[in-house]
Amino acid sequence: MARRRSRRRKYSRGASKNVESAMRRRKSGTLRRGKRGKGGKVKSRKQAIAIGLSEARRKGKKVPRKKRRK
Repeated sequence: MARRRSRRRKYSRGASKNVESAMRRRKSGTLRRGKRGKGGKVKSRKQAIAIGLSEARRKGKKVPRKKRRK
């Protein structure tokens, strides 16, 4: 009989709530880019996820560090 390993979560449940919230705001058209929402509306799904994760990071939730591009 094979044993199942318990897997740890990479992202906290709270972080996924932040992403979920960002996706809803994108859908309703209220998610904006840039500081204090001065930029344009976010239409991209990927960008909405990135905004949700960065908000989670700011709140101190468990989110892996960003990968650095070379």
